[in-house]
Parts: sequence; C-alpha cells; structure tokens
Amino acid sequence: MVSATAIYLPRNIIERLCEEARKLGLSLEEYILELVLQSLDSFERVREYINAAKNLLDQTRKELEKGDIRRAAEKIWGATALAVKAYAEWKEGRRLVSHRDLWEYKRKIEKELGEWVYDSWMAANGMRTCFYEGWCSREDVEEALKRVSRLIEEIEKKVKT
Repeated sequence: MVSATAIYLPRNIIERLCEEARKLGLSLEEYILELVLQSLDSFERVREYINAAKNLLDQTRKELEKGDIRRAAEKIWGATALAVKAYAEWKEGRRLVSHRDLWEYKRKIEKELGEWVYDSWMAANGMRTCFYEGWCSREDVEEALKRVSRLIEEIEKKVKT
C-alpha cells in the first residue's frame, strides 16, 4: 500500500486542476490520476486503476475510524469510479473520462457480472451525494463499503484472468 504524500502547488494551479476536474465530473484525485495514467499502456492503466481503487477503500476505513463520514463517502465513490474505468479499459481499451461515461458503462458491467452491480453502483452514487450533502450515517457508509468492496473484488478477479 502506498502512503499519502502532500504536494504543494501554487494556488492558481490547484484552482485550474479543480476546475478541469469539475468539468469532467471527477474528483481532484481522479483527475490527477487520469493525467498520470495517460502515458501508460492499457495493461498498466488497468492495474493502476485497481490498485488506486483498493487504496481508496483502505482510506475509507481509516476515515471511518476517525469518524469523518463525508470523506469516507467520497473515497467510496472514487474507488467505484476507478473500478469501472479499469473494467472498461480491460474489456474494450476504452478510456472513460466523464461521470456520464461511468453511468453508461456500468450497465455493461451489470449485464456481464449480474444485477447486484446496480446495487453497488447506486450505493456508491449515494456516497457521492453524501459527500456533497452530508446527510448519511456511518451505517450507510459501512453498507456502501461492503457493496463496493464486492464490486472491486469481482472486477479485479475478472481483469486478472
């Protein structure tokens, strides 16, 4: 597992990165990851998406231990988005770059892996809303974490075979 490291950038660069991420419906972390992964080949991108998704699940657990429900919820959404991106890259060599792309592609995953994918996706999407609205409980986040963990495990199995 890779530990987090703080990076200090000029405010105007951070604002620009945030704006570009917002345009695409991505978190800042997702956007920066996309920038880094552009130069990798497809196999490496899939591997890094899965590793980053699993890392976000670990971070979710840490945020829950600290009692930061909103940050935990945000990490669940990010992990889900990265897993869907991994699947699309593995299955079709397709790069998903927007929230809309993710929504459309999760239907393909649902058809291939099963209806339970819909529940995992909706739980993750609820966590995205929770991050912005702050309405969910610890129990909501824990339930979403279970569902999303299964999604990431199943996608990881698929892309490694």
